[in-house]
Amino acid sequence: GVEPRAVVAIGITNQRETTVVWDRETGEPIYHAIVWQDRRTAEFCDELKNKNLGPVIQEKTGLVIDAYFSATKVKWILDNVEGARDKAEQGKLAFGTVDSWLVWNLTDGKKHITDVSNASRTMLFNIHSLQWDPEILNILQIPDSMLPEVRSSSEIYAETATIFDQPVPICGIAGDQQAALFGQMCTEPGMLKNTYGTGCFLMLNTGETPIKSNNNLLTTIAWKIGDSTKYALEGSIFIGGAVVQWLRDGLGLIENSSEVEKLAASVEDNGGVYLVPAFAGLGAPHW
Repeated sequence: GVEPRAVVAIGITNQRETTVVWDRETGEPIYHAIVWQDRRTAEFCDELKNKNLGPVIQEKTGLVIDAYFSATKVKWILDNVEGARDKAEQGKLAFGTVDSWLVWNLTDGKKHITDVSNASRTMLFNIHSLQWDPEILNILQIPDSMLPEVRSSSEIYAETATIFDQPVPICGIAGDQQAALFGQMCTEPGMLKNTYGTGCFLMLNTGETPIKSNNNLLTTIAWKIGDSTKYALEGSIFIGGAVVQWLRDGLGLIENSSEVEKLAASVEDNGGVYLVPAFAGLGAPHW
């Protein structure tokens, strides 16, 4: 194994949109994390659409109104956890995606930050001004005191507190799909990657220009390094590899995930049968 003293720096990549709200004083979450696939706020999202808020939110954030993103999850916690809204308005609560939560704990609560790629997935962040958007915060009644400071994707943010034998710089943060885009070396406009994981995510680097999709793709931030912000178009499908978990844990058709390959190889074709795994909605382009 690697000795702790051999670690010279760490970076964080994380599942996006998943929402954590915690008490600033105790550092304890006030509710379970609400993960990106959770659809409990779908009806509220429909209410926002019915108020014709879709165009203004998409123009500011690059996102369609959907329960996928963090904004309505934060509102749900404030509205449904006893005392949460009062504490939030008093500045006693912090919100973050998983990267924020990790940095908070790695630094013993000294840093409450996120990067632009994660902020751009909250449906609260203006991807043009690179600031939290006060109009959207007001619409959703989310106090800005809850929000993390937004930083670039590559800088020395802080040092770890106690997890290693010595302080280690935290030097990079990026949402998982943006990190995959960078990891596949899609660093120039027009380059794209497709990731098959729990869900399926196609992402295209559009360079320093945010491009609005005419086909219900998402306009999002890929990363920011120095003063240069790179944007992307993304098609998000919620359920991909998660189907295998459903076959195993839900239907009980297999005992181990690896069995699906053998089953697939046992037939010549699908016989015209298709499974559309819309267990958490379809995602793009049929939000």
